[in-house]
Amino acid sequence: MKGADRLVQLVDSESQRLLCLVEEPLLRVLQGYSSVCELALAALAAGETLSGFARAHVGGVSVPYDAVGGDHEGRRLRFLPAIDHPSEPARCLISGTGLTHRRGVEARNAMHAADAAITDSLRMYDLGVAGGRPEPGALGVSPEWFYKGNGLILRGGGEPLVVPAHAEDGGEEPEIAGVYVIDDAGVPRRLGMAMGNEFSDHELERRNYLYLASSKLRTCALGPELVLDPDFTDVHGDVVLERDGAVLWSSALRTGDASMCHSLSNIEHHHFKHELHRRPGDVHVHFFGADALSFSEGVELRDGDVMSVEFAGFGRPLRNPLVIERPPETLVRAVPL
Repeated sequence: MKGADRLVQLVDSESQRLLCLVEEPLLRVLQGYSSVCELALAALAAGETLSGFARAHVGGVSVPYDAVGGDHEGRRLRFLPAIDHPSEPARCLISGTGLTHRRGVEARNAMHAADAAITDSLRMYDLGVAGGRPEPGALGVSPEWFYKGNGLILRGGGEPLVVPAHAEDGGEEPEIAGVYVIDDAGVPRRLGMAMGNEFSDHELERRNYLYLASSKLRTCALGPELVLDPDFTDVHGDVVLERDGAVLWSSALRTGDASMCHSLSNIEHHHFKHELHRRPGDVHVHFFGADALSFSEGVELRDGDVMSVEFAGFGRPLRNPLVIERPPETLVRAVPL
């Protein structure tokens, strides 16, 4: 992982965006580009690698990394998600493949074990073990796939993840996500990977597995850094939950190609085999699955708790507070036109 370039997207208190190359302890501001999406499309048009193109556009302005989240030269800086589609947020599709890590599968299996001796979660994982790592050029078994939302649900580091009034719960899902843009020929181009907190309503999912789809329709966080050419073979990390400044729960994490029942190439094939996922100019964020969940150990998050995710080689931790909306749920009516 050493030597991989990393990009950060920032916005200031005047809504001005900055795109930066990470060179600890500084963030070096790129000239001429304010988003990863814009930079990637320009690199494609120029026939250059994203790393090379980014380095060629580094200017003379730098921002101290530690200044993000506070004031810098009269402006307040905060993280944006590691990728977005600034002009058309709905053209950023958020999705994921679950049931890829044994510990994550065991957590989900426990949610529904009372309903069946062998749950569909375990069956899906076993299918992946048997056929999720095909030989080069061969087609493997399809993994689970879920829709998370579009770019409107993406949050950056430091931004709250919200349990809406209609939800039953909100819990962390610490993962790595792949970041892609579709080129003019309809070919998916992987820009890199970033840490993420996929954040879901596990209480709703536990009530009935058929609620899984709606349990995923929540905000999620990505970043703060986009790693442009990561080694995804074997990645180690940690997730920490904090309450009132003290550690509430923590767990070591392991992910990467060697830790999953599906290979990265198999996951990517089964996502992008769908023509509607290959529309030129679209951005895709695809989560690769969680290795550990605090929910499976009986942890119930409260308003104000902080979720922190960190993976070696993926930059500084992704930290997000939890916000629980208090207003009672109200009826939404569709009005005839």
